[in-house]
Amino acid sequence: MSERVPSDHDAVDTHRVPVEAIGRTGRPRVVLPDEIDLQDGDIVTLALDGDGYEARVETSLDGDRTVTHVADNRRLARERDGENRLTEWVAGADVAVGGSAHLDVVTEGHQYGLRTPGKRVVYTATDAPDSSLSDIASDLDG
Repeated sequence: MSERVPSDHDAVDTHRVPVEAIGRTGRPRVVLPDEIDLQDGDIVTLALDGDGYEARVETSLDGDRTVTHVADNRRLARERDGENRLTEWVAGADVAVGGSAHLDVVTEGHQYGLRTPGKRVVYTATDAPDSSLSDIASDLDG
């Protein structure tokens, strides 16, 4: 079941997160706050200013949990393949490497949103998938 939830609703927790560059490449990464309970390898739904995508959580060399690649679907996110929508979003939004963005927690452990500070977004909140179905899909993907 899904419902529409604006980013400024009481049910949505918002965190200011840094948008950093990855080494000398200049590619963007978003560092997740410690309060968010996600682990290395988790795949989550991540909206960028309202447009829905999928992202894989990674652990950086310094131990930070980050998002560096946002893809069109779960398979591409898991394989870090396809267009990197995070790079496109940073290039096209009023967000810059060295600045910050807002991370909205829509459904804990499942659905999040990155947005330009000051921008209001309306999310279609969905329930997290049944873990047994996710396990079966992961097993099929290898």
